[in-house]
Amino acid sequence: MTDFRLRKLCLVLDETHHDGGADIESPRQRAAVLAVVSNPFAGRYEPDLQSAMEALKPLALTMGKRLIEALGGPEGIDAYGKGALVGLNGELEHGALWHAPGGYGMRALLGESKAIVPSVKKVGAAGTTLDLPLAHINAAYVRSHFDTMTVMVPDGPKPDEIVFALCMAKGPRIHSRMGGLEAHQIKGEDGLR
Repeated sequence: MTDFRLRKLCLVLDETHHDGGADIESPRQRAAVLAVVSNPFAGRYEPDLQSAMEALKPLALTMGKRLIEALGGPEGIDAYGKGALVGLNGELEHGALWHAPGGYGMRALLGESKAIVPSVKKVGAAGTTLDLPLAHINAAYVRSHFDTMTVMVPDGPKPDEIVFALCMAKGPRIHSRMGGLEAHQIKGEDGLR
């Protein structure tokens, strides 16, 4: 089994009370959890990476539980996203290992969610920022929930590490007014509308 040794977990929570307009009654919450793990494939080419995804599922569940706890429980969580930042001795494809486990972890904990979990990945040095995409959990076309949360780990990833990240939010962008499909109009049939 592939070993992704966990060095540290970082949790970021932000609450937005207004974005230039009036204060809102309940602040919008976003949270991200970042896991800094060893990269077992750093410095070498591995033709079969897919089999390693299974080893990341327990980490994704642990991270998802931390997010839900930070946001005060699952009620109201209606946006999610994920990402990976690969250290300089790795390759972009090592970040793609997070596609299935990262989505699995959040979906398993949030229950029914139909929309694809948006994702981002890149290669970078310690302290590189990662813009985690957010979208509605049941309908990808809900414009009010398109957002990003910028995160970073000051001392990670080291060259032989990967930072795997999950992000969740409660509610739309503050003062959202770009039209399109609204959350109350979701049909929930295909993950799009």
